[in-house]
Amino acid sequence: MEDDGGESSSFVVGIIENRAKEVGLAAFDLRSASLHLSQYIETSSSYQNTKTLLHFYDPIVIIIPPNKLASNSTAGVTELVDRFYGSVKQVMLARGCFDDTKGAILIKNLAAKEPSALGLDTYYKQYYLCLAAAAATLKWTEAEKGVVVTNHSLSVTFNGSFDHMNIDSTSIQNLEIIEPFHSTLLGTSNKKRSLFHMLKTTKTIGGSRLLRANLLQPLKDIETINARLDCLDELMSNEQLFFGLCQILRKFPKETDRVLCHFCFKAKKVTAEALAVDRAKKSQVLVSSVILLKTALDALPLLSKVLKDVKSSLLSNIYKSVCENEKYDLIRKRIGEVIDEDVLHARVPFVACTQQCFAVKAGIDGLLDISRRAFCETSEAIHNLANNYREDFKLPNLKLTYKNRQGFHFVIPQKNIQGKLPSKFIQVVKHGNNIRCSSLELASLNARNKSAAAECYTRTEVCLEELMDDIRENVSVLTLLAEVLCLLDMIVNSFAHMISTKPVDRYTRPEFTENGPLAIDSGRHPILESIHNDFVANNIFLTEASNMAIVMGPNMSGKSTYLQQVCLIVILAQVGCYVPARFSTVRVVDRMFTRMGAVDNLESNSSTFMTEMKETAFIMQNVSQRSLIVMDELGRATSSSDGFAIAWSCCEHLLSLKT
Repeated sequence: MEDDGGESSSFVVGIIENRAKEVGLAAFDLRSASLHLSQYIETSSSYQNTKTLLHFYDPIVIIIPPNKLASNSTAGVTELVDRFYGSVKQVMLARGCFDDTKGAILIKNLAAKEPSALGLDTYYKQYYLCLAAAAATLKWTEAEKGVVVTNHSLSVTFNGSFDHMNIDSTSIQNLEIIEPFHSTLLGTSNKKRSLFHMLKTTKTIGGSRLLRANLLQPLKDIETINARLDCLDELMSNEQLFFGLCQILRKFPKETDRVLCHFCFKAKKVTAEALAVDRAKKSQVLVSSVILLKTALDALPLLSKVLKDVKSSLLSNIYKSVCENEKYDLIRKRIGEVIDEDVLHARVPFVACTQQCFAVKAGIDGLLDISRRAFCETSEAIHNLANNYREDFKLPNLKLTYKNRQGFHFVIPQKNIQGKLPSKFIQVVKHGNNIRCSSLELASLNARNKSAAAECYTRTEVCLEELMDDIRENVSVLTLLAEVLCLLDMIVNSFAHMISTKPVDRYTRPEFTENGPLAIDSGRHPILESIHNDFVANNIFLTEASNMAIVMGPNMSGKSTYLQQVCLIVILAQVGCYVPARFSTVRVVDRMFTRMGAVDNLESNSSTFMTEMKETAFIMQNVSQRSLIVMDELGRATSSSDGFAIAWSCCEHLLSLKT
C-alpha cells in the first residue's frame, strides 16, 4: 500500500439503499486496515444521517451502484453524492458487486478474532445492506490497489456510529467543532480557532485522527467516560507519571498506526517486468514499515516501566493487555533474528535510505551484500565528487543534499558565486538565496546509486518474506498496540496537556447522571476564553421539571456564545475531558441539534426562511428523549408575528416530548 502521508483522510466508502429508504454503508480505512459497517433507516428526505456519516469519514472514494436502472425510491443516495460530494472521486460498480452473501463470507474470513467482530450470524439478515456495501468496497480496494487482504487481519465494527452521540453536519459547522465558522473567508491564520484546533496538541497522526473522531461522535457509555476521567485525575495528581508518559510517547514513531496497514495487505503476484520500478518503491515502503515496527517495539519496555504502578482502570488495563503481553517480545525477537539491532526509524531522507538498505543482517543474502557494496561505492564516489568540485571551482560552501525523488544534487549559496557559474553545472535552479544544480557526472552516479538502492530494497523484501508471514499471524496484537498508543496520545498530549497549561481549577471534572439535571456553574466558552482574558462565566440549570430555557438580551450581549458554550461543554464532558466550569453535572445526551444563523442555500435553491424551516423540521422529526436542542433566533427570516408563532409552536411541541 502507498504511503498516504499526513492527516488527510484514507477512507473508501461504499453506499447502497433499498426501497424502504434503508441505507447500508461500509467505510474501509486504508491507513489502519479497519472496516466500519453501518445500517440505518433514513428518517429525513434530505438524507441527514448519511450526510453526517460521510462528513465524519470524509472519504477519498465513494462507491455507489448505478442509478440509471434504479427506481426513484433507490436513487436518493446517488443524487446526494452527486450534489454534495462532486469533488470526491466516485466509482460506480455493477449491482452484482453489492452481494451481501459474499460480504458475509469476506468479513468472516478477514475479520480479526476479536469480540467486536464476532456474532456475525446474528447480524447477517438484519444488516444485509452494509454487508453488500462491504463486498463492493473490498472488491474495489483489492482490484485498484493490487493487493490481497490477509485473513483475520481487519478490525471490523458494526453500527459504530450508533454507540456514540449523533451530531449532524449542520451542528458541526454551527458549533465550530472542526473548522472555524468563517475559515473560508478569513483564511487559516484567523485568531479564532475551532475546538479541534484548540485540543490538537497530539504528537501522532493517529492521535489527532482519534481526537477528531471523538469530537464528531462523543461517547454515550458512562463507564467508558468515567474511565477516561479517572485516568485524567491520576495524570493531574501524579506529575511524574504525566511527564514520563509525555517523554515516552515521543519515542514511538509518528506513523505507528499506519504501519499496520502494510502487514494487513499482501501484494498480488505480478510477473510483468513493467512493474519493476513500482516494485522497488513498494519494497522500500515494506522495509520502512518493519523498521518502524522494530522502533515501536523497542520503546515498549519503557512504557511498561512508567505504567507499572498505575491505579486508574484505563491505564492498568493498558499495562495488562500490552505491557504484560508476551507476543510483543516474541515479535521483537523474531525481528531481531533478521533485522540488525542498530537500525532505527529515521526521517532524514538519505539516513532513512541507508537504514533501509542495511536493515537486514549481513551474510543472510549474497546478492543483497553485493547490492549494498555497489550502493556504498556510489555514495562514496558522489561525496568525493563534491569535495573535488569544492577544490577545483573554489566553492567551499558547496553542499550536497539528497531528496527521495531527485536523489543527490548540489546547493551553492548565491553570494559565493563570483560572476558566472562554471559550465560543468547543469539543471541550474534558483531557490531563495541558494542555487540548486547538478552535473553530468553526478547524474550518472545518481542513476547507479538509485539502481543499487532499488536492488537492495527488492532483495531485502525477499529476505523478509518469512518474517512478514510471522508478523501477519499477530496482526490483532499490533492493532491493539496502535489503538492504545493513539488513545494515550489523545488523553496525555491533548486533554492532560491542555488542562495543565490552564490555571489551577479552571477546568474541573464533570459528573454524570442517568436522569439527573444538566447543571453548569460558572461555565465558560472553551475557545473564546483562550482568546479573551476577561470572559464572563455563565450558569445553566435544566431538569425534567423545567427542561427549557429561553435566553433573552440585547444585541451583542452574548446569547449565541452562551448557547454554543453549553453544547461545547457537553461535548467535552462526553469525550472524557475536563470542562471549563467551577462545577458541572451532565445527563448523557444521545443527539445534539442546533439551528443557528440566518443564511440562504443557493445550491439547494432554498431561501433563508426555507433553510430555517428545513433545519427546524429535521429537528422536530428526529428529536429523542435524550436530545439536546439549541435554537438561535427561530423565525427571524420572516415577519415578527409569523416568526413568533413558529417559535411558540415549536416550543410547545418540544415541551410535550419531555426531553
